[in-house]
Amino acid sequence: MSERINYIKYAPEAMDAMYNLERYIARCYRERGSFERSLLELVKLRVSLINGCAFCIDMHTKEARAAGETEQRLYGLSAWRETNYYTPKERAALAWAEANTLIAGNEIDDVLYGETREHFSEAALVDLTIAITTINAWNRIARSFGTEAGNYEAGNIAF
Repeated sequence: MSERINYIKYAPEAMDAMYNLERYIARCYRERGSFERSLLELVKLRVSLINGCAFCIDMHTKEARAAGETEQRLYGLSAWRETNYYTPKERAALAWAEANTLIAGNEIDDVLYGETREHFSEAALVDLTIAITTINAWNRIARSFGTEAGNYEAGNIAF
């Protein structure tokens, strides 16, 4: 797919707001301890796989590798429920990410909430949900305007 519109050019203030969200999310793992960077990259990658965003899949696969993820865990992410190499905390985060990504017509019930809260404090769960919401927004922007996949280099965006 080739780029349709340079959205950064036409909406710089909105993009600044998105970048501010990314800076907040980076502080969540660097300073707040809400989650590990590797978990964040798994969540961003899983959401991007669900949404079919090639640019974000490329980006977050590379960032996940840079954060120490193994090929096995990256390849298995689409079928994470069928594997034994994700931790209970990662499983909770992935289930929460899927429910929030596929929210239309689906209820985020008390069982899922309770299972997720076993692994995340209230503040960390809010932070995780903000990260999920943000990657969903990026996926929609990138897919709508044809952001080209394949050229991203890990560490290219500093938040």
